[in-house]
Amino acid sequence: MSEVVYDKHRLRQARVAVAAVFCVHGAVTGSFATRVPWIQEHASVGAGTLGLALAFPAIGASLAMPLASRIAHRFGARTALRGLLAMWTTALILPSLAPNLLTLCLALLVYGATSGMSDVTMNAIGVETETLMRKSIMSGLHGMWSVGALIGSAAGTVAAHLGSDARLHHALAALALTTIGLFACRRVLDLRAETEEEAPPRFSLPPKSALLIGAVGFCAVFAEGASLDWSAVYLRDVLDTSAGVAAACTTGFTLTMAVARLAGDAVVNRFGAVRTVRAGGVLAVLGGLLIVLASHPVMAMGGFALLGLGIAVVVPLAFAAAGRSGPNPSQAIAGVATITYTSGLIAPSAIGTLADATSLVTSFGLVTLLAFGLTVFAGVLRTDGRKAAQGKPADTAAQGPRT
Repeated sequence: MSEVVYDKHRLRQARVAVAAVFCVHGAVTGSFATRVPWIQEHASVGAGTLGLALAFPAIGASLAMPLASRIAHRFGARTALRGLLAMWTTALILPSLAPNLLTLCLALLVYGATSGMSDVTMNAIGVETETLMRKSIMSGLHGMWSVGALIGSAAGTVAAHLGSDARLHHALAALALTTIGLFACRRVLDLRAETEEEAPPRFSLPPKSALLIGAVGFCAVFAEGASLDWSAVYLRDVLDTSAGVAAACTTGFTLTMAVARLAGDAVVNRFGAVRTVRAGGVLAVLGGLLIVLASHPVMAMGGFALLGLGIAVVVPLAFAAAGRSGPNPSQAIAGVATITYTSGLIAPSAIGTLADATSLVTSFGLVTLLAFGLTVFAGVLRTDGRKAAQGKPADTAAQGPRT
């Protein structure tokens, strides 16, 4: 990359801008999720076929994410993010327009592809901004994604309560989010490759280091997906709680994740990524044990809160470690993102399949076991190939910032 030195004011502006981008990205997800029942009814699909259709966003993301580094190399990171984010916010409109299963699957494939490519690009810019600032910011950026998801969900809940047409709702949301996203992209870092630098391949296997880092992210995302989709069912079916209490457990888990991510950078800057993830793994294991041993709803809800607290910062730190693990941050981040998206795709169905064969308690025993993996394998997040942002800068940081 070309040598560019940024002053502190410019870096602060870049941090705020990329945080706004993360928030916009999350708001699209929240806006879509709340209108799934309307989309299901409009497309005239049953629960089983809806489950099939909802697999297509992850499929589209997994197929398209390897292209993100090529696009960023060709156009520069800022221009690439501007275009990909606008495609993602605009793609929000597509699912609500689908009249049947086939068109819904195609719409969700495009929706997922644009989500994945913009996700990789904004994380690559976030990692480089973190590196130049020489302190952890990735946890906070992902916290802003959660804030955006909550804002989008809240707006979608109001729209659904008012009985509004999702096509109108999503058209207005897309217009607003596209405008905000394009404005925010003006201030993000413009990372450009040197002209003689070889372009990354369109499709390639991620480096070994990214696979190991992705495995840690896999454990965290599996626990997150299982908790989001099954925590309410667990309280209802295993502990015989009311629907309201069960729903409150899922909401509490989501809020715990968001708050922990927003506060996580201070912990990472103080203790470093490896120790933070190891400690988080311990908290997640304790939470999992509380869940599987719970005899009262309060005990299980406390367990889900601890689980969310323990895994909250893992994915942001996995992306940060991937971006510092080799010469091509976007390619490594794409590899980690593909693994984590796959984990999020298979977790809900894996929990359900195991619960059918055994019980939900056994399923969350598996979640607890994977959470233990965070403690055991956290060391793979220790990288020294690029400037680290784990409390003390790595020796390479003394050479001065570059992009």
